[in-house]
Amino acid sequence: MYRKFEEVLRVWDKDPGRKPLLVAGARQVGKTWTIRQFCKENYKDWLYINLEKQSGYLEIFEKTLDPGIIIRLMEQLSGRRINAGATIFIDEIQQSERAITSLKYFCEDAHEYKIIGAGSLLGIKINRFETSFPVGKVEIRNMYPMDFEEFLLACDEDILINSIRESYMERNPLIQGIHEKALSCFEDYLFVGGMPEAVKVYISEDKNTELVDDLFYDNIALAYQADMTKYTQSSAEGVRIGRVYQSVPGQLARENPKFMYKAVRENANKRDYRTAVDWLCASGLVYRVNNVKIPQSPLKVYEDENAYKLYMSDVGILSHRAGISRRVIGSNEPNIFRGAITENYVVQQMAAMGYDLHYYKPDESMEIDLFLDNVEEYGLQPIEIKASRHRRSTSLKNYCRKYAPKRAIKLSKDNFGEADGIFTIPLYAVDCLGNGA
Repeated sequence: MYRKFEEVLRVWDKDPGRKPLLVAGARQVGKTWTIRQFCKENYKDWLYINLEKQSGYLEIFEKTLDPGIIIRLMEQLSGRRINAGATIFIDEIQQSERAITSLKYFCEDAHEYKIIGAGSLLGIKINRFETSFPVGKVEIRNMYPMDFEEFLLACDEDILINSIRESYMERNPLIQGIHEKALSCFEDYLFVGGMPEAVKVYISEDKNTELVDDLFYDNIALAYQADMTKYTQSSAEGVRIGRVYQSVPGQLARENPKFMYKAVRENANKRDYRTAVDWLCASGLVYRVNNVKIPQSPLKVYEDENAYKLYMSDVGILSHRAGISRRVIGSNEPNIFRGAITENYVVQQMAAMGYDLHYYKPDESMEIDLFLDNVEEYGLQPIEIKASRHRRSTSLKNYCRKYAPKRAIKLSKDNFGEADGIFTIPLYAVDCLGNGA
């Protein structure tokens, strides 16, 4: 499976001033496979170590932070020479605080080695470091689940991707049959999601969503629950985090999905659960979309810290935790939760593209789901998300009348089109928003 993260690795590799690379991400997003594959294809001299499975390497970092001694001890343990210029991939690096700290000294004193560390966001960002975190001495990059384009590539639909991109750039609708095919693939993605193992099963079962086993998603949930205990200071804190995480599907199912503490537990309040929310956001298990008081760039300075929505890290996990079927996802029957899943999908794609996530809801007559602010020509672009076809964009039109943006975007199941300053983009083409056009 091709992952776009390979380009991140390629740019890092060619940078003469490269620092050790620290790749963070939630469980099962494909960090290990992607980095190992890159090393196999690009390096003759590289070493893979796993701090979770190979305790001997953990002992090395407990003994010393000196790169020269670390390399010598690694040679003795691995039984092979590690020459200058070699690449060392340290997997599950969150198992050792000192291993992460050692990256500072590799940056300063052993720049000839290419060091890649990979691990859970939970361990890297949340662990309480007793020694210094190597701020400024490492390049930290987040890895996300497979986006929809990567999903299509895994399904050998590269020709379809090119057709979608061409229509996006030319502002022309796709031929209806191709449009319907793309929508069907998109609906499969809403059900399967972007976790590589789930996509692999989907493809191996001839793309039959009925054969995608719920067990995989159940195991992911159990693994996340275990981490909530492992990386917290008390069992009570882990329980609070678990309650917030379990409440997300229900929160999104409401007509107004603004996060509410009382939906976590009766009589719950911000004081009790705000830390749990922050923990989940830092872990990468949920995405937070913040409300803004004023729709003006830079949006971050206008955030309302008391109003936000939470979405899950992967739309497939959300679909399976909610128990929604593939048939319902593809149905035209009214269903509030199908709208929540569609919003989660768009949030997931835009988070992977690196966008800050904000919405705007000043009153009941207007709600802008997200904003795009990467094209100087258009300025701040409001985005409205519709889960079905031919739905009127009342909120978006109200916003346009009041704020007169240079361009507004409607994401829906409709084909490409443009009218009255509103650019309609099919939901399967969200990834095109990352190309700056």
